[in-house]
Amino acid sequence: MLSRTADHLFWLARYMERAENTARMLDVNYQTSLLPQTAAVAERGWRGLLSISELTADYEARYGAVDAQRVQEFMVRDERNPSSILSCLREARENARAMRGSLTTEVWETTNQTWLEFKRLLADGLLERDPSALCEWVKFRSHLSRGVAVGTMLQDEAFNFMRIGSFLERADNTARLLDVKFQVNPVSAENKAEERAAHASMGARDFYHWSAVLRSVSGFEIYRKVYSNVILPDKVADLLILRADMPRSLAHCTGRLLGNLKRVANDQSTDTLRQAGRLHADLEYGRIDDIMRPGLHVFLNQFLDRIGKLGMGISRDFLMPAA
Repeated sequence: MLSRTADHLFWLARYMERAENTARMLDVNYQTSLLPQTAAVAERGWRGLLSISELTADYEARYGAVDAQRVQEFMVRDERNPSSILSCLREARENARAMRGSLTTEVWETTNQTWLEFKRLLADGLLERDPSALCEWVKFRSHLSRGVAVGTMLQDEAFNFMRIGSFLERADNTARLLDVKFQVNPVSAENKAEERAAHASMGARDFYHWSAVLRSVSGFEIYRKVYSNVILPDKVADLLILRADMPRSLAHCTGRLLGNLKRVANDQSTDTLRQAGRLHADLEYGRIDDIMRPGLHVFLNQFLDRIGKLGMGISRDFLMPAA
């Protein structure tokens, strides 16, 4: 069984990462919504954002028709939405408060101040004035939280579970973001000649769309450095799926997740460790052409299913009493 401190740190990290990921998704959707487009395309983008978190039904039950401002309210400050930024930061703070005596002063103060300052920013109307500025603030506070934890905490079992929580949440979110954005701007890999011709004539809207996607995962400059090329959708997929040196890629997240799991493995976690190893190996030795051929949506759905089962395995092996 996991110690109480490690349990709370696991969920603190997951909620902080989820808040950051929600801010990243909101920001990219807000930025792309400013591009010239029809009302139907804009609505599809906001619907896609809701589907990433599997919250479409909850949103429609409370708000009805999809509207940009209402979606932002729902995803940022709605306390009834467990995936809203407000809910995530509150839960992160509550997990930190529950083990206040076991945390370094810096970790506690950073988490607590993030919660208090976020409520103040909402009360001051920053969401209405400048959604991008609020999202950037959330991302910065998440970076600060991770940096303080890495720089001040004892790197024991509890710390490893904190990292497991972060990489599990990040892998899931990157896959969801890619799936939704590739459905909005689909890429067919059936005919490479036609595909390349389409890329060559890529319009300004497509360029800004994929630029926004890359910026949402802090990957724009990394893409330019790695590929030294115009932004091509299949290269974006390659970067965010298979590049192990890209911090938010699926390969990187599963590799770090596997490494931390090995450090805390116990007698009943053998199968979970095997699942994590196979998932990482498939990405480590995978090729983007093989992934794109049957369709990226198929691959990402399979990945989300596997990462979900891996999360359940971790909960079963470490977070819940053995049967």
